[in-house]
Amino acid sequence: MDPKQIEEIMDVIKDFFPENTSIAISDTNEYLYYQPSKKVDLKIKPGDPVKEGSAAHQALTYGQKINTYIESDVFGVPYYGMSIPLIEEGETKGAVTAIFPQKPSPFLTNYITIKIDDCWYPIKHNQVIYLETQLRKTFVKTMNREGYHRLNLSDLELFLAPDSFIRCHRSYIVNIDFIQEIQPDSHSTFLLIMKDGTRIPVSQRYASYFRRSLGF
Repeated sequence: MDPKQIEEIMDVIKDFFPENTSIAISDTNEYLYYQPSKKVDLKIKPGDPVKEGSAAHQALTYGQKINTYIESDVFGVPYYGMSIPLIEEGETKGAVTAIFPQKPSPFLTNYITIKIDDCWYPIKHNQVIYLETQLRKTFVKTMNREGYHRLNLSDLELFLAPDSFIRCHRSYIVNIDFIQEIQPDSHSTFLLIMKDGTRIPVSQRYASYFRRSLGF
């Protein structure tokens, strides 16, 4: 992975992670880039090996997004990591890892509160069909309600169970339980038909990760 590729990755992930997040980029063996934050610093240097047990190591090993708390025995500092593998033509090439001092918890874990007109409604996560980026907020759709949450899609992704929700597009996260059908689309991508009839694209960037995560 050359410096130009790393720069391109950083341009993309600025929209995916909250501000004041430490970011690490690695290939399959070592770290290539590290940007610490004021909240947590793992003291990673380019060229350092990817440590066994770290969030990045888990993402590289399993080939899927990892949200997990890492104890201090790995880096000497405990942290909450969100690591996403970089997959090219079905092969894992590296990982991008967001590093937090702890998992943020501004609301109850199993609920997401949406605003409809001038009222707010708590919704259980298992009722959410999909989430979509709209006008710097997140549109949340259930079978019975639809409304907006104040956090952006990337912030909300931290609170969603990775075994139920999957990001399939820069603008969409879907609840796997509400996928009715997966149709092939152009350029090796897919089209999701949700149980409410919504048609959601799987972008080329996420196609390999999506296919591997669902095992097809």
